[in-house]
Amino acid sequence: MRTKRTKLKTVTLLAILLSMSIGFVAGCKKKSEPTQQSETQEVAVAEIEQTICPVMEGNKINKDIFVEYKGKKVYFCCPSCKKKFLQNPEKYISKLPQFSK
Repeated sequence: MRTKRTKLKTVTLLAILLSMSIGFVAGCKKKSEPTQQSETQEVAVAEIEQTICPVMEGNKINKDIFVEYKGKKVYFCCPSCKKKFLQNPEKYISKLPQFSK
């Protein structure tokens, strides 16, 4: 015959396992079902992501070389392009996706 202490341990263990199982299932469900808002934000970021240098078109950007212009980062392929942009930024704005709106 089981003692009261053994029954208490068994009930406690089952309660812990049950709550862990529920937490695990609920956690997985939340992660695997993204909200429509987060998907929309990801699309918006992808649409305005700059990948090409505005000064030397065709050259890929270096994310370490940038300036902030009108509250947005503008990336360049090299320091000389950054310098040229700063001399006349409005000349290059139309080539930048982050300023297209």
